[in-house]
This record gives sequence, C-alpha cells and structure tokens, in this order.
Amino acid sequence: MARDDLKVPGSKDRAEKRAERLREEIRHHDRKYYFESDPEISDHEYDMLVKELEAIEDEYPDLVTPDSPTQRVISTEIDEFETVEHMSTMLSLDNTYNHEELRDFDKRVKKGIDEKIDEVEYVIEPKIDGLGVALFYEDKILKRGSTRGDGRRGEDITPNIKTVPTIPLRLSDKTVLNTVEVRGEVYMPRDAFEEMNQERIKEEKDPFANPRNAAAGTVRNKDPSVVAQRPLDIFIYTLSYHEEGEFDTHWECLKEMKKAGLKLNDNVVKKKGIEEVIRHIDDWEEKKEELNYEIDGMVAKVNRLDLHEELGATSKHPRWAIAYKYPAMRKTTELKEIEIHVGRTGKLTPIAILEPVQLSGTTVSRASLHNEDEIERKDVREGDTVLVEKAGEIIPQVVKVIKDKRDGSQKKFEFPEECPVCGSEAKRIGEEVARRCVNAQCPAQIKQRLELWGSRGAMDIEGLGPKLLDKLVEKGAVKSIADLYKLGKIQLTSVERMGDKSTRNLLDEIGESKDMGLARVLYGLGIKYVGSRVAQVLTHHHDSINEIMDASQEELEEIDEIGPKIAESIVSFFEDQQNRKMVDELERTGVNMKVEREDTHKFLEGKKFVLTGALNDHTRDEATDRIEKYGGRVTSAVSGATDYIVVGENPGSKLDKAKEEGTTVLNEDEFSYMLDNKELPT
Repeated sequence: MARDDLKVPGSKDRAEKRAERLREEIRHHDRKYYFESDPEISDHEYDMLVKELEAIEDEYPDLVTPDSPTQRVISTEIDEFETVEHMSTMLSLDNTYNHEELRDFDKRVKKGIDEKIDEVEYVIEPKIDGLGVALFYEDKILKRGSTRGDGRRGEDITPNIKTVPTIPLRLSDKTVLNTVEVRGEVYMPRDAFEEMNQERIKEEKDPFANPRNAAAGTVRNKDPSVVAQRPLDIFIYTLSYHEEGEFDTHWECLKEMKKAGLKLNDNVVKKKGIEEVIRHIDDWEEKKEELNYEIDGMVAKVNRLDLHEELGATSKHPRWAIAYKYPAMRKTTELKEIEIHVGRTGKLTPIAILEPVQLSGTTVSRASLHNEDEIERKDVREGDTVLVEKAGEIIPQVVKVIKDKRDGSQKKFEFPEECPVCGSEAKRIGEEVARRCVNAQCPAQIKQRLELWGSRGAMDIEGLGPKLLDKLVEKGAVKSIADLYKLGKIQLTSVERMGDKSTRNLLDEIGESKDMGLARVLYGLGIKYVGSRVAQVLTHHHDSINEIMDASQEELEEIDEIGPKIAESIVSFFEDQQNRKMVDELERTGVNMKVEREDTHKFLEGKKFVLTGALNDHTRDEATDRIEKYGGRVTSAVSGATDYIVVGENPGSKLDKAKEEGTTVLNEDEFSYMLDNKELPT
C-alpha cells in the first residue's frame, strides 16, 4: 500500500517515469553531499525525495531496481558470507620502512624493463588504514562487493557494502566504464570514530580499539541494519578489471573512475623520479595527522600500464608498486597493576596502570584491558612489560605482552567474582562478556549515575563534583537521582568544606536544573544506547516522558535513527518498576519532563555551523541547541559546505581552514545578535 501522506502518480507509466526521475535526483544530491561537500537541498528535502520514491515502490513493487537508493539497506540478517572469486587477483604490496629500500625498488623497476628510463614516473597515494574490498559492476549496476580474502577469493559482503553512502549503486553515464571491477579501502573517519566510541563508553559498551578495527568489524557484521548506522566511507584506488576503454596509465584510470562517480582520494599525485617520491613521502609524515582518516604510509606505483605488464608480479606482490610504512605510534612500558572500575550499570572494567610513557604527544599512564576474556587471551600479568598503542590516537590500549621480558616476578591476575566496591556478587549474564555487580544500590553505581545526571550534557549541575558525591553517598544522604532534589542546607553544610555560600550556590543550581528539558533528562537517566543525539531525536517525536515510557518497541522503531536495539533498551528500561518509580519521584520534585512546543522560525534551515574556541556566554551544548532550534546543523569539521564558523577565544586550526574555504566567520557577539534577531548576517 502507498503511504497516506505521499501522493503516488495515478498511472503506472507516470509512476515509473517519476521513480526514475527521483532516482536521478537522489544520485545527484548524494554526489553533492558526499563527494563535493556542497549540498543543494536541506536534509528534510532530501528525505522527502527518498520517501516519495519509497511510496511509489511500495505501490508498484515491480518498479524497484537494484540500483534504487531504497535498496541500500536490507532488513534480513546474513546467515553466512559466501565465498566469491575476484575478476583479477588481489595481491598484497611489498613493504619498506626506509629510503634506501625505496631507491632499491626504483633500481629493480629500471632493471626489469627493456627501455632506458632515467626517471620513472610514479603515482603516489596515501595508504589508507582500513579494509580492502573489491567492487564488481555489470552494465553499470553494482552486483557484488567482497573482501580481499586470500587474494583470489573473498567473502561476499554485498548487503553491507550497499549501505556505504559513498559507494554508488550505479556508475555515472559520463564514463565509458560499464563492466568493471575496482579496488578500494573501506575506512572510518577519525571524528566519526571518536564520536561513536564516546557514545559506546557512555553506554558502557567496549570501545573499538582503532578506526581500522571498527571499519573491519563493521563490514563483516551479519546485520546490514547495524552496518548502515555506522559511519563508513571508502576510497577507490585501482581499476583492476574492465571490458571497455583503453588506458595507457594508472593516472588515466583514476580520472575515468572519478567520472564514473567513484570516490577517489584528493591527495594522489604524480612525481618524476624516486627522489621526488621520497621528498613527497617525507612531507606527509607530519601532515598525515591533519587528515580526518588514518593512513599508515604511502604507496608508490609505476604510472605506465604497459610497464606493469612488463614487470609482472611475484606470487605475493606486484613488482611495479611498493608501500612505504610510517613508524607505528607504539612503545613498551611496565604494567604495574590492574585496577577494576565499576560503572553506573555495574559493569566491571579492568584498567592497566602503567609506568607513564610518552606516546603521540601525550603521557599515557592508564589503558583499558576491556574485559576478563581479553586479559586471559593476551595472558596479561601485573609486572609485565607490555606494548602500548594510542589506538586511533584516542584510546590507549595494551597491544601485547613482551613475554621474553618476564623474570618470574609477574603475578597472574584473578578477575574478582565480587564487586570491589560493595562486595556483592559480580557475575556474567547470558552471553555478555562483561561481569556486572548485581547490587543496584552499590555506591559505585549510584555515584556514576549521579555524575552522569549532573554532567554538562545532562542537567549541568556544576557544583556536583565527584568528591562531594562520594561524601553524600557515603553518608547515605543520596541514594537515587531524585534524592538530589530533596537535599537541604543542613545536609550539605554538614559535609566537610561546604560553607554557606557554596551550599546556597549548589542548591540554586539543583533548582535551576529542573527546567533543563526532556532531552537532557533522558540522557541523564543513563538508558543504554541513549546518548545526547538519540535523546534529542526522541523529543522531536514525543511531548513528554510519559509518552516515551508507554511507547511500544514497534512505535519507537518507526522513528528515524531509532533501531531495534535502542528501542528494546528504552522499553526494557521503563519496564523496570524501580526506574518508573524514580521518574515519578523526579516529577513530584518538579523536574520538567515535557517538551514545550513553540512556533519556531527556522531561519537557519540548511545552514551548517562549526564552533571553535572558548565561548564566554554559551557552553558548546547551549550554542548547539540554539542553532538546532532554528533549523541549523553543527558539524565537527570545516568543509566547503560549512556556512558559518563561530569563533571564541583561542580558536584552533579550524579557523585557518575556514578562511581557506571562504567560510563566513562570526564572533560570539555577532552570533548572539543573529540568533536574538533571527536574521542572517549580510
């Protein structure tokens, strides 16, 4: 049946023409958004195009085409990945770590060809640290995506590949390419990886170790709907098989693939002679940190394709290409002891306490060991010498134990079966790898929940610090979130170092937090998978917490961005009578759990903002809330699509990038004037 809110053309012929026109429009806007960072329409307008196409295809299922944008995500889980054969062998690249080996490679190239060439022309490409894949197109339609596997055969991951928005389901008509196989690297952008990991940490899920692991694990997930929710991207680097067109150089192949609508890396260059190659590689050793994706080196390829044929390959590597690898950001240090951290959901997380070591510009003294299975698998012991990595330059992790350094003094770690905070049983539930404290009144859990509730992203109660919470929980003055709103002057002044003024200020802050809004309440409750973004989405569709508490899983799943796991977690949270009782108590204390709708003028609809530097009159969250209230969107990185950058004190490199892009720069006064007067700067 067609959707009631969208009109479907009356005749099938008209519907077919309209569907094809919609597909062309959506492909055009995908390219403008994902490739050129220059969107021409708002997210809402784009969504309406997709919904109209879905309505037509619902009414006429036989009009669905394999390259339709509606076919990116399937709802069926994959039982097993089938093995498929590549059109040409996916060889690995020979690696080098020094300049002399690059010069030796150049000598071998010259020696391996018949003609005399003084300076070979090379194409140099960043070596993306992701997962290699092959994409096969037939009659311009994406037929298959597969992993590298053993080089000859890989796993068919087509349903997952289709969810990556920068992989076209159909090649452009501008190209001669029709039936082709191309190679690329699926990766996860750094900023998206960091944001995703922060959400996982808040939800007490193990963070991914680094962007490469996150991308590789996601691509091989057997649920395409999960893959679709993760921020994957791709760079195509090789035309490995084609039936149309004649090309003399690798550079020509790259240009033709770009015409086809495939995403290529902008930092690919041509250089004459190996010394120019070496200079370029050295230049990028530091510059690579400015990229929004991980690279672990550079790849040099002979440009002429006839020389590829002449040079050939070994059983493992092509003789016409080589990868130069940059030194990894890893160091060895001593693991002094293992501590157990108890989170707000009772999860026990082992933390490695390290002899401090300088890594990637920071001092690392702690690293996550994830869970007891990880400790067992790596055989980590207190006193071990370990290799530590700043994974993704975000989360330190223990890569492995240097067992040759053991002298017998190392102690095997026994993971506790009791909570180290309250002494209650700590057990694994179902198939969970985590061990959890079963005591809901455990002081560590109460403290963690209260810390989240008072955090800047939730109710922003600045005076509610960890030391004060320790004392309040210790004294039994606060046993739940609602107890915060029952605190009085006598209880607070009895706490060490809480004078009249600090007590009065804290009580004022607690009182003001009652009106922070439903989205912050939802985030502060600590519902698994409900971060600040999901909380905002929920409040766009529900007017009160009571509506959300009474919503079924099916109703919640109908909301864009709310998948089955999030919906199930919300329903499960509010099915718990203790949680419902806590919400009732919060309501009775006067915490506002309703959304006050107003007729807001969306004068920032379609506008993209970046915030940089310290603002005086707004927190980051407040500035973001105000921008989104009027229809704007805040992004983390400056691009050609950024309309405004709001600059506070001590702005970073984002301001330089904005000036390069010609982005409009606003100071905080100009920003406030724009919002207060609801008019764009001229």
